[in-house]
Amino acid sequence: MFEVEWLAWRRYLSESTEVVPLTLFSTTECHLCEAAEALLRAAQGTNRSVQWDSVDVASDDALFYRYGWLIPVLRHRSGAEFRWPFDAELLAEFLAVNP
Repeated sequence: MFEVEWLAWRRYLSESTEVVPLTLFSTTECHLCEAAEALLRAAQGTNRSVQWDSVDVASDDALFYRYGWLIPVLRHRSGAEFRWPFDAELLAEFLAVNP
């Protein structure tokens, strides 16, 4: 029985759709960044292909200069950027336009 459940779980994982490579530019102790990440987690709950890396802009002078006053900023691999403020509906639209 355990083997059957394991095989079903592996099949479920292998059926994942294309990963949406996103970067969330943020920093620590940023309540807006935390809200953006919560929206991403919620989107991931309904679409497991939503994947992202978080980058702390305070760790790099160039990133801080570019994004310091704009965070949180979500960037798609295509270069498209999505700046705060956004909600779940706007995030879903951004993800749909940038597959």
